[in-house]
Amino acid sequence: MTDFDQKAINTIRMLAVDAIQKANSGHPGLPLGAAPMAYVLWTRFLKHNPRDPKWADRDRFVLSAGHGSMLLYALLYLTGYDVSLDDLKQFRQWGSITPGHPEAGPTPGVETTTGPLGQGFATGVGMAIAERHLAARFNTPDHTVVNHYTYAIVSDGDLMEGVAAEAASLAGHLKLGRLIYLYDDNSISLDGPTSLSFSEDVGRRFEAYGWQVLRVADGNDLVAIEAAIHAARAEAERPSLIMVRTVIGYGSPNKAGTSEVHGSPLGAEEVALTKQNLGWPAEPAFLVPDDVLAHFRQAVERGVAAQAAWARTFAAWGAAQPDKAAEWATMFSSALPEGWDADLPVFAAGTSVATRVASGKVLNALAPHLPGLIGGAADLDSSTRTYLNLSEDFRAGHYANRNLRFGVREHAMGAIVNGLAAHGGLIPYSATFLVFSDYMRPAMRVAALSHFAPVFVFTHDSIGLGEDGPTHQPVEQIMSLRLIPHVEVIRPADANETAAAWRCAIENRDHPTVLALTRQNVPALDPALGIAEGVARGAYVLSDAPGDAVDVVLIGTGSEVHLALAAQKLLAAEGIGARVVSMPSWERFERQPQAYRDSVLPPGVTARVSVEAGVTTGWQKWVGAGGAAIGVDRFGASAPYQVIYEQFGLTAAQIAERARALVVRA
Repeated sequence: MTDFDQKAINTIRMLAVDAIQKANSGHPGLPLGAAPMAYVLWTRFLKHNPRDPKWADRDRFVLSAGHGSMLLYALLYLTGYDVSLDDLKQFRQWGSITPGHPEAGPTPGVETTTGPLGQGFATGVGMAIAERHLAARFNTPDHTVVNHYTYAIVSDGDLMEGVAAEAASLAGHLKLGRLIYLYDDNSISLDGPTSLSFSEDVGRRFEAYGWQVLRVADGNDLVAIEAAIHAARAEAERPSLIMVRTVIGYGSPNKAGTSEVHGSPLGAEEVALTKQNLGWPAEPAFLVPDDVLAHFRQAVERGVAAQAAWARTFAAWGAAQPDKAAEWATMFSSALPEGWDADLPVFAAGTSVATRVASGKVLNALAPHLPGLIGGAADLDSSTRTYLNLSEDFRAGHYANRNLRFGVREHAMGAIVNGLAAHGGLIPYSATFLVFSDYMRPAMRVAALSHFAPVFVFTHDSIGLGEDGPTHQPVEQIMSLRLIPHVEVIRPADANETAAAWRCAIENRDHPTVLALTRQNVPALDPALGIAEGVARGAYVLSDAPGDAVDVVLIGTGSEVHLALAAQKLLAAEGIGARVVSMPSWERFERQPQAYRDSVLPPGVTARVSVEAGVTTGWQKWVGAGGAAIGVDRFGASAPYQVIYEQFGLTAAQIAERARALVVRA
């Protein structure tokens, strides 16, 4: 290592230390130990343009060990992104673009939100899948327009998490050779040495997954780190894990190599001693030598030149491949292609079809018009009906195909579709049973935080799945997903609402959408009832009381809307006017003007009954103090679904009885 390299690396280290000390909060251990590997990667390998952080053919970098965020922020500032020294000084402060863990959106150059360990690891696998897919579709023998790598720095904690194990297994199976992870192998976690709970042979585990494993014995050996990255880039078929043996908190005389430096500031005295130990001036804080800054800022010149060269290749490719160029433009446009929804199916009133089956028909109607649509299920395609018939399976050597086989890996599946969304050019979706959404919740939360817009398809959405019993019958999941900010949940009542729900999901490019779909058949509603607009607004009057004399409002979602319609008829026979409101999406309804909401749920009608085959907690928001919520506040049971509904009181007669009592009381 030259003296200049040492000075540049220490600049990264000390920016991190000073920012964490000023904030009196943060994790200095990783930046101090991992700065050399990050320096080599960012100055000698990473293809990026700080002047255009969204350049399509940039290398992707993920700091999966997000607690070490000051390492990334220091690199972004030094290499010329729109991150200033003042931004570093505002680390972890209100309104800052340098939050405690990296977040996609506020900070230029941050590819994805990380924080929950393992999520960044799995998200990077999704980015690598996207690269392989787009390269297979668009590169030609004469022109290469997709030619980038996915890199990450991962930690011991990342590799302990199950989500990383699932993603690593799939990455090896798919032979994602352009996926390169540097493992900050320092043997320390927050509570102490990793030996407290982690003693496996990580290298052999990853070799068993089908990864190339490379080892660097000294995390300060820049020559060895560079050689390992070269070797990783030379491996075409295996993803690579570079195990770099580091010392956490390197340079801190009293805390290096201990858990004390993992998650707390060094303290003023130890900061001074660390600077002295590394030969760094005690003052001023946030020192950036001019020659070091000039060295790092060469990334701007290199990035501009690399993107310009790519643009010339892209133009020549476009002239030679106009059809491919048009498809690229469609996939990378912020606007949907004209006529994308032209073939959405319309289901005749009364047709009996499960919404999961209807969803499959809609998905296959969309696929020819949306070339970026890609996804799959967690070994449940035959149940979730999410297979694209126009394509075959995405697999090693056949990367242009659009059906992903995630295997029984819900943890990783959610994060991988986030990576597909983060990469750009694709409209990703995933599918499994609703009850298994609990496995995916961290990834869904990351999607919401990152403003990614994958479509999370969940079928078998209630006790209506029947004989499989309470282990597979979701009761609390729908309501719990509604609690995640910026997640839009849509539970359609029939096949036509399902088509409208998919339209909403595709049009939404700012946050994730959940589609909750039935296993059991339900009758299709009359498409002339304004269903598409109603779903788009979140709730609508599906069937009004005779003469608009509304005594009670029945609010349903999903399959229970049909129970509300049946109850309406029972009440009408008694002279009680019931309005039936279908409310597929709380979030969409909440965004409507108050006047519209009042037109659907008249403030003067306090007799309201909600019906949903899930927990009733939360429905008070819509039924009010004078209303009633009918649902399932216990686990389900194993029996034919018709029997379960009857035993749990989810029948038209029960709904009518509750409504009648409210009207009489009023």
